[in-house]
Amino acid sequence: MSRLVVAGALAGVAAVLVAGCGKSGEAADAIVVDTSDTTCKVAKTALTAGTHTFTIKSSASKVTEFEILRADGRIVAEQENIGPSTTVTLDAELTAGTYHAACIPGMVGKGIRTPLKVTGGKAAKGDPQLDAAVSAYRDYVDAQVDDTLTKTRTFVAAVRAGDVAKAKRLYAPSRYGWESIEPVAESFGDIDPKVDLRERDLQAGQKWTGWHVLEKALWTSGSTRGTSRYADRLVRDLTELKEKVGTAVITPTSMANGAKELLDEVATNKVTGEEEAFSHTDLSDFEANVVGAKKVYTLLRPVVVKRDRALASSLDTEFTAVLGALRKYEHGDAYVSYATVGEDGRKQLSDRVNALAEPLSKLAGVVAR
Repeated sequence: MSRLVVAGALAGVAAVLVAGCGKSGEAADAIVVDTSDTTCKVAKTALTAGTHTFTIKSSASKVTEFEILRADGRIVAEQENIGPSTTVTLDAELTAGTYHAACIPGMVGKGIRTPLKVTGGKAAKGDPQLDAAVSAYRDYVDAQVDDTLTKTRTFVAAVRAGDVAKAKRLYAPSRYGWESIEPVAESFGDIDPKVDLRERDLQAGQKWTGWHVLEKALWTSGSTRGTSRYADRLVRDLTELKEKVGTAVITPTSMANGAKELLDEVATNKVTGEEEAFSHTDLSDFEANVVGAKKVYTLLRPVVVKRDRALASSLDTEFTAVLGALRKYEHGDAYVSYATVGEDGRKQLSDRVNALAEPLSKLAGVVAR
């Protein structure tokens, strides 16, 4: 999600974790992208269809995002939270067609765009296990969108009825499905800011809508007066997602990149407590992000075991450890307020995320072989 990483001790830790999620260094056949506050120089813009590795070198003064988009605006691959003086790599599967590479300093707006042209290329011989993983993941994404829409409608009904206590209970569950498939949902770039923009990320003249408007009303004023239009708009926007999600670009590599992006979300917004500024329900989002990333890995695991058994073993261990670290904060069928998790607890969660980030950053490279 296009959000700024803010200052502060925990935000500093998060920035280190995110940098660890990308593969550092430069592959021999990588396409180098040099980005600054005002430029996005892609070394090679005429490509042959297939899997390509982009090495993004940032000299920008701000945290930067890199995206590859189809002509219709759908995101094929992206790497967020690229810090100043940082180099990361991104694998992307590109079929013949026209694309744009976008460097987005500050992770705000459409960024600086460079056209890409992809031609020819032999159709890759399909791997039945990878094909099955993509098919199963599409089913999972569809189910999570349905779950989100169903639970959001129930949440919105409580908001419209003025039942603040019930709406508070339903708020975090309504977001869980969205958080578990966030990279896919974000590939439709116009929907994400409508439903999930935080107040702190508003730009001048931008209208604020979505979950967090309702979150603020529920936890700061304790009233839903005047929020019906936002509640109704949220349902409409999520209905639009349901209508579009079947057209999402999903490949084994994009799945793996998405899993890493979900962990980036944990590091930059959940561990730091910045996502749910009013409700402090960050741990529910945290779990959804990790569960969504684990789902991707589980579907790709048969191939990973064949190609890199040591990586599979490491990911098995670290996913179990992260989810285990969350268990201590369970309270009934929910989680404790993140405001009650002290600095030591947050540091422990950060350490677990960091331990998972390193092996997870290798997943796309393995499935792209």
